[in-house]
Amino acid sequence: MDGARVVVTGGAGFLGSWLCERLLGDGAAVVCVDSLVTGARTNVAPLVDHPRFTFVAADVCEGVPVDGAVDRVFHLASVASPVHYLRLPLETLRSGSLGTTHALDLAERTGARFLLASTSEVYGDPLEHPQHESYWGNVNPIGPRSVYDEAKRFAEATTAAYRRSLGTDATIARIFNTYGPRMALADGRVVPAFVQQALAGEPLTVAGDGSQTRSLCWVADTVDGLVRLGESGFPGPVNIGGDAEVTVLELARTIIDLTGSSSTIEHVPLPQDDPRVRRPDLAEAEGLLGWRPRTPLREGLIRTIEWVAAQRRPEHLPA
Repeated sequence: MDGARVVVTGGAGFLGSWLCERLLGDGAAVVCVDSLVTGARTNVAPLVDHPRFTFVAADVCEGVPVDGAVDRVFHLASVASPVHYLRLPLETLRSGSLGTTHALDLAERTGARFLLASTSEVYGDPLEHPQHESYWGNVNPIGPRSVYDEAKRFAEATTAAYRRSLGTDATIARIFNTYGPRMALADGRVVPAFVQQALAGEPLTVAGDGSQTRSLCWVADTVDGLVRLGESGFPGPVNIGGDAEVTVLELARTIIDLTGSSSTIEHVPLPQDDPRVRRPDLAEAEGLLGWRPRTPLREGLIRTIEWVAAQRRPEHLPA
């Protein structure tokens, strides 16, 4: 990446800000494009004085206003959490369609390598386990989750069409559940929700009986997979995620243990179309990229708990 000019859409989000930081560390000049609808300036505040970092406030649904040479485009701009995509359904669909098209147009115009940050949600509530990239998925196209699932499926179809029709150097990463510092604490995702509840001594709200599984990946490991795929010549899709499967109930109990909390577990209704299982087949990532996650779940959770605890201190709370 040394000397490359890289555009990161959604670069002020949780994952995007970690990617910007990594790319700067690798020697790239980074242009972060974000509308700040769900991203936050605080995520990139440590980067704003870096001589190779530029922030552009823009909505990718209206275009990607970046001039000059571009070597890589990492397209992460999207509403990503259930709380936000249920609140912003039309915006979610537009970012997957119009936003992806505009980001691809930038890559096509500049001859840049393009990476789409897709999601394991394209597999829906899977009937194949673990999920290999060849699996087409089991998605309810009109359910409440569909605005996110189908936005990403459309984004994948668009990326593949640009590659076939125009020869765009494009690839697709299917990202599984990623966690770590800078996750929005109120977006409903399971790790920050459980950690906050445990630190407050409140019941951990486990959906259903908690037997549904997730495969969590520490954020720096996910970013490493994205960079490797972006620097490869492979078209994808490639699964990027942890393959240490854990039930939601086990995760809740682990977080209670690691925080030393007195919290109990409270079972709440299971959301519609909530996936029952989730684990990536990582054969492609290992074989093509030499990548697999390195950070054990307990280690990553401890680091995340420490970060969330710091955010709860008075100096971090709104005035």
